[in-house]
Amino acid sequence: MEYTPIEFGAFLAPWHKVDTDAHLAINQDIELAVEMDRLGFSEFWIGEHHSGGVEIVADPTLFLAAVSQRTSRIKLGLGVVSLPYHNPFILADRLVLLDHLTRGRMIFGAGPGQLVDDSRSIGIDPVENRRKMEQSFDVITRLLAGETVTEKTDWYDIQQAYIQIAPYSAKIQTAVTATVSPTGPKLAGKYGAGILSLAATDPAGAEMLQKHWGIAEEIAAENGQTVDRANWRLTCPMHIAETEEQARENARHGLLYLMNYLSHVSPGMQEVDDVDVLIDGINSTGFGVIGTPEMAVEQVKRMQEKSGGFGKLLVLHGEWANYENSVRKLRAHRRARHARVQRVEGSPAARIRRDGQQRRRWCHRYGCRSGRGAGALRARARSSRCQVEPRGLAPPMCGAARGFFTPAAPSTQQGTHT
Repeated sequence: MEYTPIEFGAFLAPWHKVDTDAHLAINQDIELAVEMDRLGFSEFWIGEHHSGGVEIVADPTLFLAAVSQRTSRIKLGLGVVSLPYHNPFILADRLVLLDHLTRGRMIFGAGPGQLVDDSRSIGIDPVENRRKMEQSFDVITRLLAGETVTEKTDWYDIQQAYIQIAPYSAKIQTAVTATVSPTGPKLAGKYGAGILSLAATDPAGAEMLQKHWGIAEEIAAENGQTVDRANWRLTCPMHIAETEEQARENARHGLLYLMNYLSHVSPGMQEVDDVDVLIDGINSTGFGVIGTPEMAVEQVKRMQEKSGGFGKLLVLHGEWANYENSVRKLRAHRRARHARVQRVEGSPAARIRRDGQQRRRWCHRYGCRSGRGAGALRARARSSRCQVEPRGLAPPMCGAARGFFTPAAPSTQQGTHT
């Protein structure tokens, strides 16, 4: 079967260990985008989060504005803007500005917001976020099309609003998030937007891929829109090296730590005590690849078969490896032929700065990474003196060894990208 040609990029939450200096991490993520632009990657995406101390970019529009001045070709995706946190008119106006600053390279990615604490911090009910996201996306789409909009809801009041300057692009590219439920594909079909499948390699999400595309095509036809597989983006965590042994060694830097963090904010994941057990689970289930370029090519083939074809593979970037290994392996990925899977994992070296105490408040609320067993975990989580070990010595989260994809009970901090 002949599939849609694939382009490659990276999707950054971003995820950084809490004992990594935030200033250094942010600037090295910018450098990563610059290197990707030089090497010929298609897209670079960055997200929006406001709590937890791990996903440390608060405003992707500001971040990509900075990146746009140091790159020339790579497309820059807002991955994604949490629409319920923003007035839709003000956000639409800023999108047009960013479209000009990037000279038309911006992609507007929209979502409801993932972290429950983000919503609670500004006094909104996370259960309402999906509805608000859909309302906001409709208003923004109309404003970007040049309409004058008047609309009042329970969370915004827009009166005779219009965008005062035309966008740089003839039409700004848009994409909406999708995981397991059909709400994302329905929205994409209604507006002719792209789909950003954030659970494409999760067992439950992978089984829904072809159904999601069918829903998007059906809804698009009903609304006089078209959807294109070239604008369908699937994500997958990867860290690639010359040998599987080297990839595993590199990933000992932060993979266990960050995947255990994600077990608190993402459905269907649980903590694991051993990094080798974690990597075995990632590789054997098809969730991702910690290994070689050849393993990555086979993963792409599996994703094509599951989806029926897609246009963009976004490698999920996190501080799985240190920054030096990240950039080195980024360059090495060009060895993979045909479906070339270039790796963009990595992180800066760790050093503790003034922001550390604020970011490590997450330890108190959701459990301390003491590495000394469940009893110590509970005791230190209750303690107001929770500290992080000196640089380079902070161990991963505590937790009993469990299967990586054992179904998990709903968490109070669970994501809402559904």
